[in-house]
Amino acid sequence: MVNSARSEEDVLALLEYHAFAPPRSRPGTPVRETGERAARRSLRDQIGRLEHELGAVLVSSAPGGGLDVRVRSVAGPRLLSLGELELLRDDLAARLDQGRAALASRALVHESNRRLIERMMLDPGSHRFVRVSREDIGERGCGHWHVRPRLGIIGMLMGWWQVKLSSGCPLATGSRRCPRPA
Repeated sequence: MVNSARSEEDVLALLEYHAFAPPRSRPGTPVRETGERAARRSLRDQIGRLEHELGAVLVSSAPGGGLDVRVRSVAGPRLLSLGELELLRDDLAARLDQGRAALASRALVHESNRRLIERMMLDPGSHRFVRVSREDIGERGCGHWHVRPRLGIIGMLMGWWQVKLSSGCPLATGSRRCPRPA
């Protein structure tokens, strides 16, 4: 995979060299490189770094998802102009900022839910019938924490409250039809 990526970069550099190099008058005439080639290389490096960081943010948000990962190409594969490269870089930077903001807000919600579970464990009587699921704290699975009366209606009347951690996963149930004897 590394060799193919390197060869793609070499092909792209060769295409840029031939597309933007001034024509030679004689075989021995030196080619003067313009600032555009250096600008294109710098923009491509910035775009590569932003794509890498956006991929890391996407992987970090995998359980919750919610990030925009669409590829936006209007005219298909082609050699982009400097303006188009700058627009692509700016779009990636904006998407990266949005992804980081989404991750930060999700982390705040998960942390507040973890603190709620701690308060529920310390004082279940003041959090009657509160339920917090594992998804609410950013974990996978089906479980949830639920404040319930200890002995049903008697515990509710007496003020005996407890926090139950359920496995949450329902039992696998098949068809409820009973097989009929033939």
